[in-house]
Amino acid sequence: MLNSILLMMQPAEGTEANPLMSFLPLLLIIVVFYFFMIRPQMKRQKETRKFREALAKGDKVVTTGGIYGKISEVKETYIMLEVAKDVLIKVDKNGIVKDMSDVQPQR
Repeated sequence: MLNSILLMMQPAEGTEANPLMSFLPLLLIIVVFYFFMIRPQMKRQKETRKFREALAKGDKVVTTGGIYGKISEVKETYIMLEVAKDVLIKVDKNGIVKDMSDVQPQR
C-alpha cells in the first residue's frame, strides 16, 4: 500500500522523477510472470522430456490420442506399442503422455 501511495505522489518542485520508479511496476510484473507462469512450464517440459527418454520395453503408457498399450520396442524417435495381442502400432515418442503406474484402477 505504501508503494502505491509513493507511486501516485507528485515529485516535489525542482526535483525530477526517478526513472527507476517509472519502470518498477513493469519490472515487478515481469518477475511475477516469470515465477508463476514461465518457470513452472519449463519444469513440466523438463519432467516430460526425462519421462520420454526413460521409456523402456514393457512400460504401460497412453498416447495423446487416448490409446493404451505396452511398449514392445523403443527406437530413437518412435516406439512400437502393443495395443492388443499381436497388434503393434508405431507411435512417435512425442505422442506418449504419461506412465500408467500412478493411475488408480477404476472400479
